[in-house]
Amino acid sequence: MRFPLALLLVSSSCRRTAHHVKAAASREECLASDAACIANAAAVNSRGNKNADAPTRNNVPSKRPHDAQGYSSRQERESRTKANPAAASAFADDLPAPQQCALYLAPSTIPHALLGLFSGAPIPKSENANVYLGGTFPGYLHDDDDDPLWADLYIPVADVYKTLPYRGQQRYPSWLSYVWPDEPGAFHHEGEMNPFPNFPDEIKDYDDGLNHADGLEFYMDDYVDDREAEEGRFHKERRPRRQVSALAPGLASLANSHPRMYNLDRLYLASRVDYLGQVAPWQPGAGAFTPHHGVEFVATKGIRPGMELLLDYGEEWHGKLAKKLRGWQRRKEREETVEDDAAKRRNLQGFVQGIDRKWDTMDIREKYNCPEELPTEKGKRDRIAVGMAVDSSDLKDGNKPYSEYRYNTYHPYEEADENPNEAETGPLPGPQSEEDITRSLPWLADHGVCLSSGRLSIDESTVPYAGRGVFTNTHINKGEVVLTSPLLALRKDDVKIYKSDPDQQFVRNVLDKSTVIGYEMLMNYAFGHEDSPMLLVPLAPIANFINHGGEMKSEKPKSKGANVQVRWPEDGGNAAKLFAWAYQHTLFEDDPFDDSTNKEFVSNPWLKDHPIDVMERSGKLALEYVAMRDIHNGEEILLDYGPLWEKAWMDLARISPYSRSGYFRHYIGVPEGFYPDNWLGVSDRYEIAEIDDLINYRLVGKVVPLTWAHNGQPVSSKYAYAVGLPKGFSDRFLEYSKQNGIIELYKKLLTEQEGFHLPSDGFGVYKPRTLVEGNSSAPNTEDSAMEFFAHRYHSDQWNFNMHFVSAWEETARKSVLAALGDAGFDAAIKGVGERFGYDNLTCFHASYMGVTHCDKSKMHSDIYATEDKSWNIVFPLITVNGTSPELDIMAEDMNTVVGVHYLKDVAWVMGDFGYHQTRPIDYYNPDDGNVGDAWKTAGGIPIRVVFGAYCAQIDQTNVAMLRHIYDGDDPAPFADQFVEVPMREIHWDRLTGKASLSKPLGKGY
Repeated sequence: MRFPLALLLVSSSCRRTAHHVKAAASREECLASDAACIANAAAVNSRGNKNADAPTRNNVPSKRPHDAQGYSSRQERESRTKANPAAASAFADDLPAPQQCALYLAPSTIPHALLGLFSGAPIPKSENANVYLGGTFPGYLHDDDDDPLWADLYIPVADVYKTLPYRGQQRYPSWLSYVWPDEPGAFHHEGEMNPFPNFPDEIKDYDDGLNHADGLEFYMDDYVDDREAEEGRFHKERRPRRQVSALAPGLASLANSHPRMYNLDRLYLASRVDYLGQVAPWQPGAGAFTPHHGVEFVATKGIRPGMELLLDYGEEWHGKLAKKLRGWQRRKEREETVEDDAAKRRNLQGFVQGIDRKWDTMDIREKYNCPEELPTEKGKRDRIAVGMAVDSSDLKDGNKPYSEYRYNTYHPYEEADENPNEAETGPLPGPQSEEDITRSLPWLADHGVCLSSGRLSIDESTVPYAGRGVFTNTHINKGEVVLTSPLLALRKDDVKIYKSDPDQQFVRNVLDKSTVIGYEMLMNYAFGHEDSPMLLVPLAPIANFINHGGEMKSEKPKSKGANVQVRWPEDGGNAAKLFAWAYQHTLFEDDPFDDSTNKEFVSNPWLKDHPIDVMERSGKLALEYVAMRDIHNGEEILLDYGPLWEKAWMDLARISPYSRSGYFRHYIGVPEGFYPDNWLGVSDRYEIAEIDDLINYRLVGKVVPLTWAHNGQPVSSKYAYAVGLPKGFSDRFLEYSKQNGIIELYKKLLTEQEGFHLPSDGFGVYKPRTLVEGNSSAPNTEDSAMEFFAHRYHSDQWNFNMHFVSAWEETARKSVLAALGDAGFDAAIKGVGERFGYDNLTCFHASYMGVTHCDKSKMHSDIYATEDKSWNIVFPLITVNGTSPELDIMAEDMNTVVGVHYLKDVAWVMGDFGYHQTRPIDYYNPDDGNVGDAWKTAGGIPIRVVFGAYCAQIDQTNVAMLRHIYDGDDPAPFADQFVEVPMREIHWDRLTGKASLSKPLGKGY
């Protein structure tokens, strides 16, 4: 692991050499290259902990205390600078003018990065950047030994299971993109625990931000004082070792990255963990605030005024970004070949909002992997007969285990003539020189937001036990904006820490969501409302040091209580324009910032959105701290945290320290009316809008899109729909399945009875009708000879017992289709055909699916790259009452997963790339020794059985892909149905308007 080395050395000659942070990969290199640095380093007094021995106060704190250590008092600073004005004046030529903005937030110069930080002052190479970014105020003097006006903190994120599959509904909540992981990829749970496929980055409508970054490191066992820092400077064993995932509001969260143009790095020797200054462990404030302070930065290059401040997020992060940008560029280049603006999306009939062109990437990739030849029906059956079924798409070149092959007619060569993963693109967009990352100061003043100008600084708080606080260095008038801050938006549930056991056999049991064992410290830094599911965390420097002052007592100068309050950015101001643009910006969208007078924008657009939509745009909204009265020079900035916060504090303080169950945790209350009504009393769950009309009004054959309950938008315009079935349809087809022994076969397969125990990926051929013959409800007929195959899914990999049962021979195939038609399925395929404007439809594959236990399953799509002419239509036969949703469907953002229940007489309709998976369940597990012989009881065991039919308009544009897809559904006994087009069986035809599964059109077989 790279040790984060920062060389803040006393000698100016040392600081201004080439030994800046990135140039010296190790302390040993510096020691070997510059003896002067060694001598100076031995005497240097590192930053921080000037007050290590200062006495603490014995009063109850009024807020999450920060601690009283680490920063010299204002009086001490003033006395030192007055005693040595020459040393202070050494900085005067470089520091910004009093109250000149030293740090701006404005549109970034990095493509697709949205907002970035810009320096308002020149910063010499190898100097402490915080000294310059803090700004100055009238009478300000600074010498080499002084701390900057402010430094950042970091808040450990303790729970590594934020994105564990099945904890929540998103693969990656947007706020986590601002968290530095303790190791790259820490929050993705990749590998065996990850049920998600490897999507190309350019089709993801979310950004995992810093998840793969390793450019900065944060430590649990940081330096406590100067002595430890000095020892760590020379001795590896004295350096911090325990990395921690952390949110670091300020420069570390807001500065963007560039692999060559970076100009900032952490000043690790300034960092402190101030355990010595914390309140005693029996005080209610113990553990209520982060002890990690002194997050300062060094300039690795000379920084000019107006230059964007850039970090290096690390090689892995930049590698992934380059891959993402190349994919996006290929997508953009394909869109540019479409001259008609209306064709920027595939405006096919029936697809709400059209189909995004990002799916072209997936189409090309799958078509590129389409085999040139596939086994014939005879070849498949010969191989299967000896128990050797193989998905041809998994075979390496030259490996042909089947006895007979046929060329894959109408192979889509022309549409996939190059490997989409290796296609060349032009130069990646981005800055090439320092001029490219520099904006003029007048432009920044006109279009950006000032975050630091010397008006505010951090010092020891006047609030008992509050540690650090924010003070004014000048007079601030009533109504003035004191500070503007971007906001993270996150769920209250995200700060919960659940009981966990990583040694559990099943992934679904790693988290026990019925047992909350604590809350993240981050909760204490967040704004919230008791009736809203959403928390807001300030990201600006300084903001998280503002303490609680209680209710404002008077507008008189220096009166007790709060002197600032929060509000949304004022209409017409720079902040309102900047964040309106950022909030409405779409990932990878080319939308240059424009706040000209003729540009229309809506201030604070997030106020009209549902909290779910706001949380998807975390970091793109903001608030302002505004003076409630005149605030005089030297006063501490105080905020009213609200009555709920005060009550929670007093409740904890009254409890004996030996009876408390945990640390103080409570969000900061927002003022009355700050949260709009549409943020209150709502759920943060992604839910499908009710489709009861399909049932209540018997809209038979009506196909409707699945839409979100919170905003009415489609889950996917491409693949997520539902269709109404005739009343009694499910019961009629279930009765057919019972009479023909399918349900009895499932009971034996799922309980692994003798003769019916299939291994992982194993299969067998059965005559299920014989299992029920002799029952009055199942008279003997010639159908007794019908054969069905059963195929068990990869249970060794995914720990569940899903079995597919489908027709093995022609009599069984026709019988199933006829039963579907007789039950009323003709209405479904007719509805699909008419909605999407097809010429005809053929149901080429039909299968039962049964399961009793599932630890996890693979998010997958059954059909893909068929020109949006194919659908998997799934409906229930047997479900277990009172259980959670049975099916997970992935939204088109490739991030959100919503669970749905199977509904009687309703079918889910999933098109090309309709990603879905079986939800984890535990009805019955034969491997569980505690269940005994439950299957022998009169009631039997709870099982779930559903049915799915693949139906498509099969023509020259997709027959090769469909044959390939069907070949993957081993044993695929009817592979020869794709020999020619048009298909020999047509189950719905537009010209005739007829749909008939029992008596199909076409020349037949």
